[in-house]
Amino acid sequence: MPASPQFDAACHILATLRAAGYEAYLAGGCVRDLLLGREPGDYDIATSARPEVVLDMFPRTFAVGAHFGVVLVAHEIEPGQPEPASHKPTEVATFRSDGAYSDGRRPDEVRYTLSAEEDVERRDFTINGLLLDPLRGGGPLEQPLADPEQLQADVIDHVGGLADLHAGIVRAIGRPERRFEEDHLRLLRAVRFAARFGFSIEPATHAAMRHLAARIHAVSRERVRDELTKMLTEGLARHAFELLDETGLLVHVLPEVARMKGVEQPPQFHPEGDVWTHTLLLLAQLEPGCSLTLAWGALLHDIGKPATFRRAERIRFDGHVEIGMAIATEICRRFRFSNDETAQIVALVEHHMRFMDAPRMKASTLKRFFRLDHFDEHLALHKMDCLAASGNLDNWEFVRGRFAAMPEETVRPAPLLTGRDLIAAGYTPGPQFKQILHAVEDAQLEGAIHTADEALALAREYFSSL
Repeated sequence: MPASPQFDAACHILATLRAAGYEAYLAGGCVRDLLLGREPGDYDIATSARPEVVLDMFPRTFAVGAHFGVVLVAHEIEPGQPEPASHKPTEVATFRSDGAYSDGRRPDEVRYTLSAEEDVERRDFTINGLLLDPLRGGGPLEQPLADPEQLQADVIDHVGGLADLHAGIVRAIGRPERRFEEDHLRLLRAVRFAARFGFSIEPATHAAMRHLAARIHAVSRERVRDELTKMLTEGLARHAFELLDETGLLVHVLPEVARMKGVEQPPQFHPEGDVWTHTLLLLAQLEPGCSLTLAWGALLHDIGKPATFRRAERIRFDGHVEIGMAIATEICRRFRFSNDETAQIVALVEHHMRFMDAPRMKASTLKRFFRLDHFDEHLALHKMDCLAASGNLDNWEFVRGRFAAMPEETVRPAPLLTGRDLIAAGYTPGPQFKQILHAVEDAQLEGAIHTADEALALAREYFSSL
């Protein structure tokens, strides 16, 4: 595994704590990722040293969660030097056992302990309950071995996490009901870990999730949003949403999506099946690291279909785009997306059907279509939409080709006429200005006019007709 500044920093902290007589290990997700051959995003340390000791031991510390025994230790840098962008602080947490969780999120009280085993037993899942000694018995610091299997000799496993990691199982530590009652967000985290690694959920853990699924309503909407976004953007969104459905969570976090199940579609256009199946096939195409707006747009693009389903000469969804925009707006508001994120997600819903009209669009209409913010996301969504249905990419190929071939200055040319020009020509500002300027710009985009004089002459004709 390549050298990592985060790993070096964590080993330095471990060595310092050990030299002072304290027990200390890498803990949690970083150990799991190393054993899976993945580069951890960050490194966490569990130690017998109390928070006040950690705060005094290192020159750059932040007591962000000292009440829960958590201290951030930042990299040491030379005086006057900027903080490298790649440097993330290392989270150092004191061994602890937690009291009751009356709010379903944080323990009411924390009791520090000298037992690493007791600390591990209050964690969420066995695969996240592993400890690792990377100093190899006090020897020289070195990078984790390239072969994850060789790391196992340095793993301390009090909860059977290694066996579950090898078997591909997400299992709650101890009694599953208790783990989920302590922190209701663990219901979604179980799904996310199972989806991310392609694991199954252990039966007793799965049963507890179904039994307690409604508890997710007690979790803040921002935390739910963030978990769902991770599921959508980590590359296994279909598996994640299938698990949400199987565990009974989907109807609680996104009832509008759950309503897609069983909603038939016309087979001549959607041989794949109902709206739910179509959406799952589309989610399966989301690339790891895709933008959250594309991911949520993909999930919600047909969200208006259940409410507009009807049978006439064939199955129809009249107005599903407009209804879908309203539902998507409400979902974004509920999950407190930013205004910009909401605007883009709703725009993806609004315009996902326009590609079928593109070959017949006037040049001005097509160019305005290309002006949509993040048009690459509209292209990506339409391609996924087609591949999840009939597979016909003719309209996508047409739009992609025209978009790629059209210079930016053709799509967004400098205006030949402005409101100031109309005022200078003696016209009084009013509602007609916008209408006339739009018509003049259409003529410019169509190539019918090319100069400011031609634009003003055309505007005079429009004013005369009005």
